[in-house]
Amino acid sequence: MHRQTGNAITEPASNGSGARKRTKSAVVAPAMLAVMLLTGCIANGGGGSQATQSSPPMTVQDAPASNAPLETTQASTKIPVYWIGRSKEEVYLYREFRDISGDGNPVTTALRIMMAEKPLDHDFFTPWQEPGSLATSISGKNVITVDVSRDAFNSNLDAGMAQRAIQQLVYTASAAASSSGLINSGQQIQVVILVDGHKDYMAFGQVKLGEPMTRDASLVAPLWIIDPQEDVSLPPGLIKFNGRTTDNSRPISWQILQDNGKGEKSSLLTGQTKATGEPGQYGLFSFGATLKPGKYELRVTEVDDAGKAIESSTDTRLFTVA
Repeated sequence: MHRQTGNAITEPASNGSGARKRTKSAVVAPAMLAVMLLTGCIANGGGGSQATQSSPPMTVQDAPASNAPLETTQASTKIPVYWIGRSKEEVYLYREFRDISGDGNPVTTALRIMMAEKPLDHDFFTPWQEPGSLATSISGKNVITVDVSRDAFNSNLDAGMAQRAIQQLVYTASAAASSSGLINSGQQIQVVILVDGHKDYMAFGQVKLGEPMTRDASLVAPLWIIDPQEDVSLPPGLIKFNGRTTDNSRPISWQILQDNGKGEKSSLLTGQTKATGEPGQYGLFSFGATLKPGKYELRVTEVDDAGKAIESSTDTRLFTVA
């Protein structure tokens, strides 16, 4: 077993957009099963079908609205989209970069992807349904207004999951606007959600809309992998992995597992790295590994002061080297 470490790098838009077929390893299968049970038919996309969703038994954090760090401007044909995913008993928001084309409104485009398409990572899901109408606008005071039809809310959610779904929209709208250079990422961004042009709609029967909302930093995942994205194929040789964390002070433990061709995975490489970044901002981490052709899984986890992995702060990616 070898140990490799690396230094943090500037966060890029992900270059991956892989195939969709996936088989999870035994060590993560229970979490995947839990997500499948949680998401029901909604994980299979929109179409107006109704399903019931609930958050796991946990205390919903009623943290005050916070100005969570925004994405920086990207000169790219990719756009950030947030999804909901489970990490042990916690349910967080996770981000992917998705391909876009044309000159359409990037905020509207990102929200439509969030509501109508599936995430690349099969551990993630969206409780939203494809809306009949969706429009967005941005004021000169960094306020994003989203006007969506009520069919987008055609899901049964408990209060905790409804809270996360609304924050999923807030994060996606503000991320798309900031990364596209449409708003000043150095200022607080607010999002107002209207339903069929009106205020005071009860989203999913749980959250009253119409007033300005900001990002709730307590609901975003503690860390996630940026590259590679799920199911990408990479050339053999030195491969660079990178991700981001909300806590620069914690070490990041990483592990690469190799598939033996029978659906079984064994540990190939392990190591630790540190994230770097300004205090109060997201930290970025990276490391490299030289890999031969094969199927692999990457696992990253924050480490506590006692040196133990924090299982609720874990992310995984499946990828192929060919």
